[in-house]
Amino acid sequence: MPTPTTPDNTNVEVVDVPEASRFEIRVDGKTVGLADYLRTDQLVVYPHTEVDEAYNGLGLGSTLARAVLDDARRRNLPVLATCPFISGWMMRHPEYRDLAYQNRSKVAD
Repeated sequence: MPTPTTPDNTNVEVVDVPEASRFEIRVDGKTVGLADYLRTDQLVVYPHTEVDEAYNGLGLGSTLARAVLDDARRRNLPVLATCPFISGWMMRHPEYRDLAYQNRSKVAD
């Protein structure tokens, strides 16, 4: 995947940091945002996402969301997005809705 750039041509990268259970988005090597995750071999949960306010308006949240969802797709994992940002982003981008976790339990009261 090509390295995205911000409008002022700074380098942006999204890095998986498994020891911290999160993805980080970095601008010119500086971590400016993150997406925490809980990942098993059957599901990935995204409970929290944030981008430093100083970087608002640059599309970094969308870059981060796309990267974490592309990672889930590569791993063939459904996504339980409890983070309002990731959940809302998936709803606005129909090409990612197929990743949404569907409860398949047949347990009834």
